[in-house]
Amino acid sequence: MPRVILTLKKGNGMQNKLLLSLFIFIICESSLFAQLKYTFPQFGKETVDFVEMPVKWDGMDWLNIGLIGAGTCLVSLADQPIRTNVLKDQSYYNGAPIVAGRVYGEIYSPIILFGGFAVYSLITDDIGARKIAYEIGQASLYAGALSFVLKLVIGRSRPYLNQGNSFFRPFSSIFNQDYKSMPSGHSTVAFILSTVLSRNADSPILKVLAYLPAVLTVISRVYQDQHWASDTFAGAALGYFVGTWVVDHHEQSASPIKITSAFPLTISIALN
Repeated sequence: MPRVILTLKKGNGMQNKLLLSLFIFIICESSLFAQLKYTFPQFGKETVDFVEMPVKWDGMDWLNIGLIGAGTCLVSLADQPIRTNVLKDQSYYNGAPIVAGRVYGEIYSPIILFGGFAVYSLITDDIGARKIAYEIGQASLYAGALSFVLKLVIGRSRPYLNQGNSFFRPFSSIFNQDYKSMPSGHSTVAFILSTVLSRNADSPILKVLAYLPAVLTVISRVYQDQHWASDTFAGAALGYFVGTWVVDHHEQSASPIKITSAFPLTISIALN
């Protein structure tokens, strides 16, 4: 157990990395996309739309929010039993699937994918890659900000503190990660990436496979004792719905742009 706790302490700069990454994205957004179709003024307008979104929700939207809340509460009933069983065998703590899941949910993952698709779009003038880069960056900013606020306001204790899943310390120090368990930031990032990639995929198989690394992220966060299962459920829901909102917002007035079969790591972008 001490080995696990040491690893967690090493990761306490997560919020610093988040703020730095947001700053980097804003710089990239203003300098890179000023040359492209998706511009900084457009980002500003859509940000206003995102902030105003709750006042425009209809009954179905509020039902979805209620279902997420109910689902989180339901999963929380199994938090402790899941943790107890997971901690019985930590032999895969540094196993490839667990590490891969954690890495996929790190804040630098959307930065890397954003940069990759953006550079590819500049080289090839591919509007599809441009759209994906923009959506990854935009959704990451929105969900990252929401996750940061929710973590601070909720103040849930991390499982490794052994204080139980019902211990809360709202508005603790911004840089103290011990009481920022809900929602899981890694799960949020992972489902942002998978949702954007899946929504832009052409093949039904690719649409499903896009979520595989996100599932590994959820498993890794619980297995490495950094989050309760309900934290990852809430984070996954946040990432999924923010990613869906961003893609929907762009596709209301544009033709779908699809991922077919090979751009770096066998994925390429093609116009519909």
